[in-house]
Amino acid sequence: MLDLLIRGGVVVDGSGAPPFEADVAIDGERIAAIGPALGLDAAEVLDAKGRMVTPGFIDIHSHSDFTLLRDPRAVSAIHQGVTLEVVGNCGHGCFPIRDPALAAVAIYGYDEETALDWVDADGYFKRLTAAGPAVNVASLVPHGQLRLSVLGSNERPATEAELQMMGRELEGALEQGAWGFSTGLEYAAERGALESEVAALCGPVARRDALYATHTRERDQGAPAAVDEAIRVATASGVRLQISHLVPRSGSAEATACLDVVERARDSIDVAFDMHTRLYGISYLKAALPASALAGTPEAVAERLADPAVRAELRRYRSMFSVADWGTIVLLDNETWPEYARKSIADTSSSRGQQALDTVYDLLAAAARTGETLTVLRMCHTESQQREAFAHPVCMPGSDAMTLAPDGPLAAVSFHGAYTWAAWFYRFLVRESGLLSPEEAVFRLTGLPASRLGIEDRGTLRSGAKADIAVFDSERFAETGTTFEPNQLATGVDHVLVNGTLTLRDGQLTGRRGGTVLRRNA
Repeated sequence: MLDLLIRGGVVVDGSGAPPFEADVAIDGERIAAIGPALGLDAAEVLDAKGRMVTPGFIDIHSHSDFTLLRDPRAVSAIHQGVTLEVVGNCGHGCFPIRDPALAAVAIYGYDEETALDWVDADGYFKRLTAAGPAVNVASLVPHGQLRLSVLGSNERPATEAELQMMGRELEGALEQGAWGFSTGLEYAAERGALESEVAALCGPVARRDALYATHTRERDQGAPAAVDEAIRVATASGVRLQISHLVPRSGSAEATACLDVVERARDSIDVAFDMHTRLYGISYLKAALPASALAGTPEAVAERLADPAVRAELRRYRSMFSVADWGTIVLLDNETWPEYARKSIADTSSSRGQQALDTVYDLLAAAARTGETLTVLRMCHTESQQREAFAHPVCMPGSDAMTLAPDGPLAAVSFHGAYTWAAWFYRFLVRESGLLSPEEAVFRLTGLPASRLGIEDRGTLRSGAKADIAVFDSERFAETGTTFEPNQLATGVDHVLVNGTLTLRDGQLTGRRGGTVLRRNA
């Protein structure tokens, strides 16, 4: 007798092939058979009549590295049919770690209650495995942590000796099961890296046919030139290239130019890209500061930011906000400065009678004392830009967010996209705009990201594949989270299986978690 039978659904298998009606039989962690009216006995039967049965969705660009340790249920993801998260993106992540206090700068969702008591990829993978995540996890090696572990907070080019040390750390992490390498060249920890450094580090990644994902150096004016840099790195090293959230913040002309750069490169290198599903970017306000300004105790950081001489020096620092209109930077809900939540930095600074940067330093100084990380959004995209990006055949969606939950230790944490990304993608691209067929949309969520990673037994529904499966109502699958009320579960997903474990049944969590840490070449 089989473990489970999904009966009478419309199968969209993740390959891009047309839908067909079939049963899906599961034995243990794998799919045993797919076909019409299989007539097999199973210990449990799910009625999928009128529902779409697809591979579990793959989040190619996640920042759940740390939140899965704090709450492994991955509620926001499971309720969207997500069964695999790719972490370690944008040069942020949880290894290697030499100085835990410094490493925290490059970890999304960091909280002091969970100790950074590991050193390398293997230690992190074991710690995450012990947590028992509800979703599968594959990790890239984050460049920001490489630099912080070797160069500290120094924002400068690496010496040859330092580059060799980073190379050894990178190769060690790849040997321990990482799936590739990521950079976040716009962020303080990595801004000092030369193109030659990145190309050299991509060498061992290319030799293993692993993936290089990059948050490019410039995502405002000059974004196409930054994409060109990524193309040059891939050309020089031979690495397979994934450009993270390709569409820049600088308007439609540069967005189209970035797409053109990718299209021209496709004949000579293996390149694809992803895009998040919101009209704004999300970041931490502390990105306005160099890593050196965030070093030390909270009290030291607060005192540093209050010092007029330090502020004078910081004004010369070129951050990712330097070319921004402060009227487009909006502070999200927080406990340290609730009176300024949902207001732009420009409006807040005007009400305080200050220049914008003085307001930023004041906000961050107080947040350092309370231990809170201030999150901001930047209004910068349009729906027409989203349509243009997602129309491209090598574009796939990613959350660019962390897995969260409306209850438990992460109940008060928000990260836009966490509860909405896959649901938005299907609703907007299939039902509303008609830009993608159901089978093409599912392919972008499953088969395409699996092929980018090089995972062979996930991303498609076929006999012998791992039983990562989503069953949903294609007419009801949608997000309910909004810009200022983001922590609301998506609707329309009935059942989710992760490695054959029924994690969501009839829209309710079962309390069972079947995820695991995937190690490359394990």
